[in-house]
Amino acid sequence: MSVLTLASDPKDATALEGAEAHHARLAGELAGRVKMLLTAVDRDPSAAEKIHAGLVTFCDHSLLPHAAAEEAALYPAAHGMPEARLLIESLIGEHRCLTTLVDALRAAPSLPGAAADARALQVIFEEHVAKENGLVLPLLAMTPEVSLAELLADMHHRLASDVPAADAQRDQNIKEGQDMQEQIEETGGCGGVCGCGGTEEAAEPELDVREVPHALRHATVFGALDAVPAGTAMLLIAHHDPLPLLAQIEQRSPGMFAVEYLERGPEAWRLRLSHR
Repeated sequence: MSVLTLASDPKDATALEGAEAHHARLAGELAGRVKMLLTAVDRDPSAAEKIHAGLVTFCDHSLLPHAAAEEAALYPAAHGMPEARLLIESLIGEHRCLTTLVDALRAAPSLPGAAADARALQVIFEEHVAKENGLVLPLLAMTPEVSLAELLADMHHRLASDVPAADAQRDQNIKEGQDMQEQIEETGGCGGVCGCGGTEEAAEPELDVREVPHALRHATVFGALDAVPAGTAMLLIAHHDPLPLLAQIEQRSPGMFAVEYLERGPEAWRLRLSHR
């Protein structure tokens, strides 16, 4: 059944598609960051610390504000429907669980513990958005008395107030990356920041997008690249030459990543994406 069939209004059909796409971006970025953390914990603990910090920042500036905006703008309309009341109360409970996991991730006493919290956070969030995509959003979209488009516009307006803080954090991350790169160039090593010790190359994390659902694939790569510290690299494995993805990466982060092909098919394409 198409979204046009489900929605009572063309605007709501478009809004439904946009909400699902936004969920895919959030879930994908979270998955990419978690994957980098899980890999770095075993291979490069010093890099894992920075990836861990970036994951917490992503949760504070993207994931949790999204949940709060849903509760304020989207959930009340669905809670007023008898058939959805218990579901919404359950989803609100899951928001509390997500918040608890982010707090545990932030205060994790060890990197393995942080990795476990991060993986739990990813699993619960993916199940959470699956319920929203499959149950809540279609219900709102096909109810004539409710405008899903207006509800989502209100939600996005609430989220917009978080943009300045997120922009400031991104600027800080860029500055830290530039400082690290200058240190690498001056000393010939990273000063211990990336765990290489200046003499021994740290193992590079791999992201095999062949294992990632198509709807989450590009967002997962973006999230993983956001987690890669400056002066290090990530190996990307794809089932075809990812030229459209590389174009999006360059558009999103001009000049930030150097691309080196390690294998060109026919069964797999392997690329090294180096953070300059």
